[in-house]
Amino acid sequence: MQHPESQYLDLMKDIMTNGVRKVDRGTTDASYSVFGRQMRFDLNQGFPLLTTKKVYWKGVLHELYWFLSGQSNIKYLVDNNVHIWDDYPFRKYKILNVKSQMLKEEFIEKINTDRKFAEKWGNLPRIYGELWRRWPTKTKKTIDQLKWVVKEVVQDPACHNAIVTSWNPEYLYTMANYKDTSHFPICHNMYQLNVNNGKLSLQLYQRSADIFLGVPFNIASYALLALIIAKIAGYKPGDFIHTFGDVHIYEIHLDQVKEQLKRKPLPLPKVSFNHGFKTIDDFKPEYVTLENYQSHPPIKANLSVTGGYYGKKKNIFEVNL
Repeated sequence: MQHPESQYLDLMKDIMTNGVRKVDRGTTDASYSVFGRQMRFDLNQGFPLLTTKKVYWKGVLHELYWFLSGQSNIKYLVDNNVHIWDDYPFRKYKILNVKSQMLKEEFIEKINTDRKFAEKWGNLPRIYGELWRRWPTKTKKTIDQLKWVVKEVVQDPACHNAIVTSWNPEYLYTMANYKDTSHFPICHNMYQLNVNNGKLSLQLYQRSADIFLGVPFNIASYALLALIIAKIAGYKPGDFIHTFGDVHIYEIHLDQVKEQLKRKPLPLPKVSFNHGFKTIDDFKPEYVTLENYQSHPPIKANLSVTGGYYGKKKNIFEVNL
């Protein structure tokens, strides 16, 4: 049988061979892009944490919990020594405090130690956790999409409507007023649950995907989300299906991709739960155990800060997640 990770490596080869070179209008960074691809992972055949380079598991686990708990302040991540979102509030702080000489390390230390500073400068409105758990409406009411979608698949296993979306045009790109814009892009923007033969599957639609840096993280995060929801809803795990719009390799990552493609996949690890939980709100990161993870060494690369708000005003946030 073909190793499940081979489809990820094959997609990188596809992009290397067939990708069309595109240049981002905001940063002039180039990428090689294909459109409309898909991968499928049977979650009963191992957990799809990539092995041809080491994936930052602690970051996957705590970021997903940050989303699940509906948080929008990075203090939780900083307190757990996860720094994948640090740049966002720091850039906003620098834009609004142009005379400040504060370094990012100092900013993060203040987030960690100064509660009032963290409340003021650590918050990131209208990102995944808020939109999953507290979608804004025209009234003061908010909608808990995640709680609803779990209830829906429990009460109606035949449902076709179990969708969670993070794509709110009111706050995105040139659709938004500048004062309302989220500035950074929502990339993994919609997922749907489905139950067949007692197994729960999750399909993610990712409209824009950095296959080298972002996609390994996204695969693990949404595969884990599928396992968590399956456990809560009382179903066996099914498949995680990752559907892409524009999937690309940045020009600055070509050497790293070539290095990764030389490597052979290792056996996939497994994920188990060491504690019972019955609702999303009962779940905690420490309830997850990652077993037998073997991998090749990490491959470092710089993040290409493309996408996000583009217009007369200068971007504050532009990073693809």
